[in-house]
Amino acid sequence: MYYRYCPCPGRPEQQFALKDYGPEPLVVPIQQATMRNCYFRTALWTGEHLQVVLMSLKAGEEIGLEVHPSVDQFIRIESGQGMVKMGNAKDNLTLVKRVGSNDAILVPAGTWHNIINTGNCPLKLYTIYAPPEHPRGTIHKTKEEAQKAEQNA
Repeated sequence: MYYRYCPCPGRPEQQFALKDYGPEPLVVPIQQATMRNCYFRTALWTGEHLQVVLMSLKAGEEIGLEVHPSVDQFIRIESGQGMVKMGNAKDNLTLVKRVGSNDAILVPAGTWHNIINTGNCPLKLYTIYAPPEHPRGTIHKTKEEAQKAEQNA
């Protein structure tokens, strides 16, 4: 997947493939990459200790309730609106907040969490996992594809 990026007047327009560039050094227009991603999950950079993943949730779609026992997670919403739920157990999600553009969500390792798109447009976000959560080069076009891959892992 390619897109055109023109960050400011006087800078030449670039084409940038949405793929995993890790572990090589990288400078990336993260907001533009996030907005252009149309897939449920696209790993953009995977290093030894950190991973950046772009996500796009369709209207009404959710990431799905999950927990990462040994992975801290940072999530930034670029556009759209949703709901985040977090807690110390699957059936004890005590933090429930509306989220939208420019919000950051910090998920400590071992915390159950879910993000639900409550809007009519795609919810565009990127997430940083430390350490990496998905195999290098992961691309899941749909949530169903992601669920199949996780069942087969």
